[in-house]
Amino acid sequence: MRTVVVTGPGSVEIRDEPVPEVGPADVLIAVKACGVCGSDAYYAARGGIPPREGHTPLGHEVAGEVAVVGDAVEGIAVGDHVVVNPMGDPRGIIGNGGPTGGLSEFLLVEEAVLGTSVALVPKELPWQVAALNEPMAVALHAVNRTAPRPDDKVVVFGAGPIGLGAVISYKALGVGHVVVVDVIASRLEKALLVGADAVVNSADEPLDERLIALHGEARDGVGHGGKSGTDVWLDAAGVPATVQTALRLAKHRATIGVVAVHKRPVEVDFGDLLAVEPTIVTAMGYPTEIFDVTEHIIANPEAYARIVSDVFPASDVLEALRVAATPGAADKVVVTFD
Repeated sequence: MRTVVVTGPGSVEIRDEPVPEVGPADVLIAVKACGVCGSDAYYAARGGIPPREGHTPLGHEVAGEVAVVGDAVEGIAVGDHVVVNPMGDPRGIIGNGGPTGGLSEFLLVEEAVLGTSVALVPKELPWQVAALNEPMAVALHAVNRTAPRPDDKVVVFGAGPIGLGAVISYKALGVGHVVVVDVIASRLEKALLVGADAVVNSADEPLDERLIALHGEARDGVGHGGKSGTDVWLDAAGVPATVQTALRLAKHRATIGVVAVHKRPVEVDFGDLLAVEPTIVTAMGYPTEIFDVTEHIIANPEAYARIVSDVFPASDVLEALRVAATPGAADKVVVTFD
C-alpha cells in the first residue's frame, strides 16, 4: 500500500509498505479521505516526531470504509463507513507520532471499539465532509471550554477551519450573536454562510469601533469604559494581536479562549487585567468531543462542506501537502483515495 512518511527535515515521501495484518480485536480501514492539518506541515519541516524521526507517518483526519474486521470486534462490519479517533489507537496517536498515519491506502486500528476508536457514518455522507470530523471535534472542544450561554455575544478571531467549526458549534448551542474577525474576505464570506451573524475585516475596518458597535460598550470592574460588550472571545488565529485585542477590549469577567497554536510568546500586561478579572481558558484536542460532533456533521453536511476549499486525489498528495503548508494558498485541504 502507498503511505506518506516524513523521512527527514523538509522531506516527505510516498512509500510502498505492506498492508497490515489484522488481529482478532482489530479493524482494517480502506482510507477514502484524509484532511491535511497544519501540524502535518510542522512535522514535515522538523523531520518527524520523536522517537520516529526519519519515519513518521502523516495524517490523522480520517474517514474510510471498513475492509477487514477481526473476529472479536463487535458492532462493526465490512463495508461500514466510519470516521476515526486518532487518539484511540493503543500504540500512539495516529499521524501524530504513532506508528500509523491516515495518509495511506489502508489504516489498521488496533483494539477497535465502536464509539471509542471509530464511529459509523451514513454512506451518503461525502467522504471529504466525513474527514472533517477530527478538526471539528477540536473546534467543539474549544467552544465547550468557553462555556457559552444562549444570551452570550461571541467574537471568533480567525475564519480558518477551526474558527468556522467554532461558529457552527456556537450557533448549534444556541448562542445569539457570533462575530468573526479575519483579514481575508473570502474566509469572511464563508463565515457568514456557516452561520456567523456579522463579520469584520480587521485589515479594512477599525476593529475596536466595530466590535463595540456590534456588541455595545461595556466597562471593567472599576468602571473604566471603552470595553466591548462581548462575553466570549475565541482565538482561532494564533497571532499575538488577537489575544492582545481581546484582553484590551474585554469587559468585566469576560471569557477569553485560545485554541490556536501560537508559535511565539505573546506579551501580556497582567497589571492592566486586574480590574477586568477575565476567565482565560485554553483548548487542545478533544477529551470527549471526537464523536460528539459526528451527529451534527451528519445532520448538516452542507454547512460543513463549505469549510473544504481544496480536494486532491491521492496521486497528488505531495502537492496537497505543499499547498496546505503555503500561507494563503488554501483554507482546508482534503486528500481522497479511490
